[in-house]
Amino acid sequence: MCQGVKIATIGGGSSYTPEFVEGLIKRYDEFPVRELWLVDIEDGKDKLAIVGNLAKRMVEKAKIPMEIHLTLNRQEALKDADFVTTQMRVGLLDARIKDERIPLQYGIIGQETNGAGGLFKGLRTIPVLLEIAKEMGELCPRAWLINFTNPAGMVTEALLRYSGHEKIIGVCNLPVNVKMTLANLLQVETERLHITFAGLNHLVYGLDVFVDGESVLEEVIDILSDPDKQLSMQNIAPIPWEPAFLQALGVVPCPYHRYYYKTKEILEEELESFKSGTTRAEVVKKLEAELFELYQDPDLAIKPPQLEKRGGAYYSDAACNLMSSIYNSKGDIQTLNVRNNGAITGIPLESAVEVNCIVTKEGPQPLAVGELPVSIAGLVQQIKSFERVAAEAAVTGSYDKTLMALCMNPLVPSDRIAKKVLDEMLEAHKEYLPQFNRESI
Repeated sequence: MCQGVKIATIGGGSSYTPEFVEGLIKRYDEFPVRELWLVDIEDGKDKLAIVGNLAKRMVEKAKIPMEIHLTLNRQEALKDADFVTTQMRVGLLDARIKDERIPLQYGIIGQETNGAGGLFKGLRTIPVLLEIAKEMGELCPRAWLINFTNPAGMVTEALLRYSGHEKIIGVCNLPVNVKMTLANLLQVETERLHITFAGLNHLVYGLDVFVDGESVLEEVIDILSDPDKQLSMQNIAPIPWEPAFLQALGVVPCPYHRYYYKTKEILEEELESFKSGTTRAEVVKKLEAELFELYQDPDLAIKPPQLEKRGGAYYSDAACNLMSSIYNSKGDIQTLNVRNNGAITGIPLESAVEVNCIVTKEGPQPLAVGELPVSIAGLVQQIKSFERVAAEAAVTGSYDKTLMALCMNPLVPSDRIAKKVLDEMLEAHKEYLPQFNRESI
């Protein structure tokens, strides 16, 4: 084993990888990664080669002794790793297109982390990640598994409940994005801003916002009431909030909350895209093709700015800050998906929640927030129940559990529609759902 840190990145052929490599390069002095193993599958080998060669050029330009290894052999990459990061897409972008288009055919929201689409991405992904966690127990038992694969909340829930590997952390760029955007709207440096985040992945709220230790929550709610000053993401339409709703809610919602509080408006937007053949998945597929064209340029040795259109802005900050903080035992505060352990009252101790944590060499220690405000507690409980049943369905291959999970999700308004969507999506994705016995349907 080399001196320094070894990282294995599963899904290394992702278009996000240059962002990750840039983050490692920037932090090399405090976080000396000597080996970065980029791992992919046979279907992704061409993309792995393109991204891997760009990564090598980036490292060469930075003049740091980081070795980049490209492999289709996951076990080779995992052996003696210190950190394992996962950023994979089982079924590739064609599966995401199905996740979005099939629900929309039935008049319900299709999205890669929410509703029926999110459920099926989880069903495809969870068994693979459980297999990776098992291999880690044999090849790198002390390594941290840092998951960036969506739906991160459901995936982290499954890993915590079923993997047996203790060092599990889910990471998302959303809290970083929210913090950067709010700092800009408040016109303050990010270092002066603190947000008390609590909830679930893609369902996290800012319970309070502080500048220099003083609450500015009311000011933030007033700012977000302005239609031109919205928290949003590349993949979510910035539909303005009703000011009276924000005042009544009393906390800061994240962009993904539009799926639940503006279901009708989001669905209308998605149906328009669906009819024109420009769902988010189809847009991303086009963007990704353009990115890989750029990545092949032998003169390119930096992360191209076009990558931010892909929706992965601040990804490296979230993932690389976490690893560096563990390595250096920094004791700083980061928003992560971890085992609840009583941080949020009313959610099982063993379940995954997204909360602020103090990060040391022992890993993240969640900061207790107690009971959530009654205005948000019900939705959080409902989605957590959905994630738990969905995780069980992914592990067992139970048709009944999968149907139940769909019917529990607030974006699925009818049991009859749920069954139709379920049957069609099981058929569409059967290649990637070996745990389901088709004869039982």
